[in-house]
Parts: sequence; C-alpha cells; structure tokens
Amino acid sequence: MDSLHSYVIFLPAEEKDRVLSAIFGSKASLDILRYSLKRGISNKIYQKDLVKELSYSNKTIIENLKVLTKLGILMEAMDKVELEGRTVWVKAYRLSDVGKWFALLLAKEEDLTDVEKAGILQSIFRSYVRWVKSLSEKLQVSKDTLRRIFEEEMED
Repeated sequence: MDSLHSYVIFLPAEEKDRVLSAIFGSKASLDILRYSLKRGISNKIYQKDLVKELSYSNKTIIENLKVLTKLGILMEAMDKVELEGRTVWVKAYRLSDVGKWFALLLAKEEDLTDVEKAGILQSIFRSYVRWVKSLSEKLQVSKDTLRRIFEEEMED
C-alpha cells in the first residue's frame, strides 16, 4: 500500500483563491518552490540563481517572485554581497511558514532530513493548536477540556 501524507495549510480566507491560483496556476512558481526545497527549505534563494538554474526569462522570474512575495509565500530581504571587489546589495528570498507548506506539498519524504521533518511537525502542531484555541474560544469550549483530551491522546 502506498504511504499517504496528510497536509494542512492555513490560508487567509480572503486571499485563498489568489494564493492557490498564483502557485498552482504557474509552472514558474512551482519551479521556484521546488528550487527552494532543493536548496534547503529554510535557506535563502537569489534571483540570479533562479535565472541560471530554471529555464525562464529574468522577467518571468521577477514577476513570479513579486507575486509570491506579495502573497506572503516568500519573504524578501536585502543581502550585502562582495562582487568583483565592491559591495552590492541583492535581494534574497526565503520561504515563509506558509510558503514552506506549499513547497512541502511538492516534496518527497526522502528529500527531507529528520531534523527538517521534526521542525515541520512542531510547526504544524503549533499552528494547529493556535487554530484550535481560537476556534474553541468562539465555540466556548474550555481550555481544560482541550488539555484533558490532549493528555488522554498522549498516553501510551
């Protein structure tokens, strides 16, 4: 039997369609996410490397980076780099927490280290607990009830 992986991705409700369309409606966006996985899920990526490694024009890469950044899939920063004896600033990109979930949809389990898997598990659990806490407040379910359920489920 094939192993199954369940994925839960928390999306801002008002932008769900735009986010999904931007990622899954563009092969370039998917390839940027795959490249991020290949580089290491928490590592920085650079526009020049994407242009060199992927078969897209600089314009296409820039457009997709802008969209992914605007939607919160990527985070943008400026890095100071020494280039031919002078200091220049270049844009660096890193997957956001939500971006990591989308990238992980494309990953094979064997592509991830145990440390990355453990980090993912902890991050998923934290996000899920926040969501349950918020929902429980709306539904007036006490924290004590949730704690009791958690403790019951964590027993051997």
